[in-house]
Amino acid sequence: MEAPLHPDFPIGPTTPTSVPPAYWVGPRHLAGDDGRLYDTVADTLTDLGWMSLVIVRGRRELDEAPEDREVLRSTVLHISPDTLRWAQWVLPDEPFHLGNSPIAWQVSARTDMSSPLAQWSAYFTPDVPGEVLAAFLVALDARDQPAVPLGGPELVLGAVAAHGWLRDIDEPGAGAMDPTFASHVRLAEVPPLIQDAAPIALVAEADEAALAGWQAWAEPVLGAGYLWAASFSASVPHDLVAAFAGSLSSSAPVLRRVLPESTRDRLLHAPAS
Repeated sequence: MEAPLHPDFPIGPTTPTSVPPAYWVGPRHLAGDDGRLYDTVADTLTDLGWMSLVIVRGRRELDEAPEDREVLRSTVLHISPDTLRWAQWVLPDEPFHLGNSPIAWQVSARTDMSSPLAQWSAYFTPDVPGEVLAAFLVALDARDQPAVPLGGPELVLGAVAAHGWLRDIDEPGAGAMDPTFASHVRLAEVPPLIQDAAPIALVAEADEAALAGWQAWAEPVLGAGYLWAASFSASVPHDLVAAFAGSLSSSAPVLRRVLPESTRDRLLHAPAS
C-alpha cells in the first residue's frame, strides 16, 4: 500500500492504534469490509502483478514546502499487465453515490489497447466484503478477453442458488436473495452515471427501455439504508458477475475485527485462534 502523500488526505483507510480481537464470522454478505477494503483489494491486485499509480490533483504555491501542499483529490489506479483492465480506488476522490453510499472501487475493462474507452465498468461501495471483490478481480484477471460476453444470467443465479439463496418468486430468471431477505442480486435497470460502451446507453430516450445490468445490495433492515451496494454495467460478462455472486453467497466464514453496526446482531462469530 502506498504511503499517504499528505497526513490530512490519506489514500486508504487508516490503521487503528489498537488492534481489536479477530473473529470468524458469517454470513459473508453481511460481514462488511473490516475497514480494509483498500488493503484487501490492493494486495490481491499486487499478487496478480498489476501495476499501481498514484494520481494526485491539488494546488501548490511557488516556494511552498512539499509538506504544505494542498491536495484536493487523489486516487490510486491499478492496471493489469496487458492494460486491458484496471481498478481505481476512488473513495478519496469524491465519487458519485450508489445506494446513498460513495463509490470506493471502480473496475473497468476494454476490448483492445487501441481503444482508450472502457467497454464496461463495475462499481462497489464501502462494506462490500473484500473477499468478494477479490474473487471478482481474480476471475477478471484470468480472462484472456475481459470484455467478451460469456454465458447468460443463469450463471449468476445458479452461483447463488447453489449456496441456498432463493430465486425471486415473480422473476426467477432475473433475481435472487439470501434466505433472510437481507441481500439481493438482480438483473435490473442500470442506475444513472454507470459507464458502459453499449451505444444504446448513450442514445436511449427517457421513454425507452433502459439497459439492464446486474445490481447487488444488502439492506439488513428494510427502509433503514443499505450496508453496501454494487452495480455492474450492462456489458459486464455474466461469468464475472457469477464469480462475485458465488463468493458473496458462500457459507465459508471470513476473518473480521470490525463488525458493521447494522448487522452486528445478525452475524454468527467465533474467536479466531
